[in-house]
Amino acid sequence: MRRKQILAMAWGNMKLRRFRTSLTTLGVVIGITAIIGLASLGEGFRVTIKQQMEQGFELNVLTVMSGGLLTGVPSFFTDDDIQNISKIDGVILATPLIQKSDVKLFNDDKASTPLVMLAVNFSEFWTIYTDRLVFENGSLPQSIKNDTTVIGYNVQYYTENESFAYPGQNITIQMTLRRVPPPARRENFTFNLAGTIGKSGAAGFINFDDTVFVPIDTVRKLYNTSSSDMIFVRLANPSYSDVVAKKIEDRFGAEGQVRVLVPATFLEQVETILSMLQIFLTSIASIALLVAGLGIMNIMTVSVMERTREIGILKAIGARSRTILAIFLTEAAMIGLIGGAIGLPLGYAVAQVMGRFLFRFSAEVTPKRSIITGSSTHPLSEVSPILTPEWVVIAIVFAMGVSILFGWYPARKAAKLDPVKALRYE
Repeated sequence: MRRKQILAMAWGNMKLRRFRTSLTTLGVVIGITAIIGLASLGEGFRVTIKQQMEQGFELNVLTVMSGGLLTGVPSFFTDDDIQNISKIDGVILATPLIQKSDVKLFNDDKASTPLVMLAVNFSEFWTIYTDRLVFENGSLPQSIKNDTTVIGYNVQYYTENESFAYPGQNITIQMTLRRVPPPARRENFTFNLAGTIGKSGAAGFINFDDTVFVPIDTVRKLYNTSSSDMIFVRLANPSYSDVVAKKIEDRFGAEGQVRVLVPATFLEQVETILSMLQIFLTSIASIALLVAGLGIMNIMTVSVMERTREIGILKAIGARSRTILAIFLTEAAMIGLIGGAIGLPLGYAVAQVMGRFLFRFSAEVTPKRSIITGSSTHPLSEVSPILTPEWVVIAIVFAMGVSILFGWYPARKAAKLDPVKALRYE
């Protein structure tokens, strides 16, 4: 029997039992809807997280930190260390940074809450974070003086009615200096405000919006030190970040002496975790399709019993066992194909609804500061589902495969019927 005839007979049998076929197909529709809904929502969630992380990390910037917290022996970076890192292939620029906490700003009768102070080489640091550290007011002077300072976005707007300070004004920075002999003392120093940067968010673990920047040479003099807390390294190509990070660690010899934060590697690890989560969720959704397969097996087994005489007649007029098998398997495959075709757009529509409202309620009830961007926002208040061609193919093939798999037993049972006994069956 030709393929067209087999398809015609299978389709005719399905139309003859429309209600039963519809219920059987509905199980496949529900299974594919669940799979596509969770898969597309998971892909959209993964892409959203990736985009937020790329905004929070410059992939071509490495952060070199002391490994003292892990080894128990604090270590600080010298200018020689910075020069050695600068000579590594693939490194464009290496610049030092000193971080001090519990710093306060004063301007007339206005005072800030405790801030983080970053002592940097302004020209080098702004070269590394050119796209992030954009001035909202003022600008970076060509000639950096010892009393030059720049404040973050949130610092500028601590007071609701007016700005904290304007470019060109002098502001007071209160620092805690550890003198010898102790105790430590809080002292005030006057700096001239060069400008305010716009909303910058966080680069790794440093939130620029709540930061005051000062020249690193000035802080070294005030704190009587020549070392640095961290080194920021700009790469020519982020693809070689792992190689450069390994070379930096090797430069310091002892294992664990330094730690290099590699944003690209961290991003890859997060993507791997999210991909595994996506597969886990779709695996759970696949259970619904397996249940639908049991329904297909049940309905087709009943159908074989009802069509026993029909099968006997087909065999009596010369139909082979493989033809009978092909007819029943074709019915099962068509149920899977139709169910998959309906479930695809339905699943994507469900994902759109879930993506729009699933995270919105929690974000409105508990607004928080984003750990990635560092700014007060509602992260993941909405996720746009993404349906990739791969998942379309997987869903259709899976639907047809499950249908054929569970339809195999009743189809084989029909193919093995004895034609004489089948004609006598009532």
